[in-house]
Amino acid sequence: MVTRRSVIFETPHPCAKRREGEIRFLKQGRHTHTHTQRDLAGELPSGNYTTVKNIEETKYFIMKLSVVLFIAGLFGALGVLLFLVAFGTDYWLLATETCPSLRNSTDPIPAEKGDIIVPPHKAGATFHHEGFFWRCWFNEAVVDDNIWKFWFTNQPPLKYCMHAYLLPFPLTTETYNSTAYETAIIYRGFWSVFMMLGIIAVIVGGFVIICAVPFPNHKLYKAGGGLFLSAGILFTVLVIMYVIWIETVIDIQEYIQKQRIQLCLDITLNIQYGWSFIVAAIGIFFSLFSGLLFLLAGHTIHIHYD
Repeated sequence: MVTRRSVIFETPHPCAKRREGEIRFLKQGRHTHTHTQRDLAGELPSGNYTTVKNIEETKYFIMKLSVVLFIAGLFGALGVLLFLVAFGTDYWLLATETCPSLRNSTDPIPAEKGDIIVPPHKAGATFHHEGFFWRCWFNEAVVDDNIWKFWFTNQPPLKYCMHAYLLPFPLTTETYNSTAYETAIIYRGFWSVFMMLGIIAVIVGGFVIICAVPFPNHKLYKAGGGLFLSAGILFTVLVIMYVIWIETVIDIQEYIQKQRIQLCLDITLNIQYGWSFIVAAIGIFFSLFSGLLFLLAGHTIHIHYD
């Protein structure tokens, strides 16, 4: 006997399909939400660039970097300005010549009837100042051994100047073709070369930093910082060389002896460093400090972004 079984095919209900679609959609939504939370938390895929962990740390890092760059830029601008002032002004050395015996000297010839009586002659002083370009001097009837006598507004309208690199103080035209003159000119030539190299380095460094501002390029910041450091080192050598020039290279006593023979027996010479020298020394600090800050900023940018 054959038993027949009837097979009944159940057709899925339309509501069941809808429920399966909703469940699948919810699972996909949870998966997408989880990835979104990871992205917001900073869990980005690793690559060739190192990234900060979250947005707050990034803002804090950018703020610190901006402060460092602002300070470095300010100090660098001051360094450039001070170096240019020291380069362009002729007040690295200030000297005052006076003759005490002639201050109230009178003419020894006795006066006779009918002669014109001239008031006693009062000898004044000769003021010298020099820098990179010029060596100047002027005479004043009033002896005032004060540094403010060399200020622009206190100087007479007429003074004598000559190129400092041809005949720096206290060399005279009588020393031409002598061994001392040749030694002094060679030394002065090296000093002038270092001055030009320092000015070129600080100006080029300033332009490099300006070009680096729109782009976080660590190479430009490092190059600008290196140029500012080089300018500071060159001006340090300049200041030391000028001190050696005044204290050792030039023979002040020989100059005084010649002046005593030609002009006055008891002439006195007072030499002091001028404000161009002081400005250059202050500019060294600003240049070196800004150069170190720019190097630090470039190194930090290289670590965090490259």
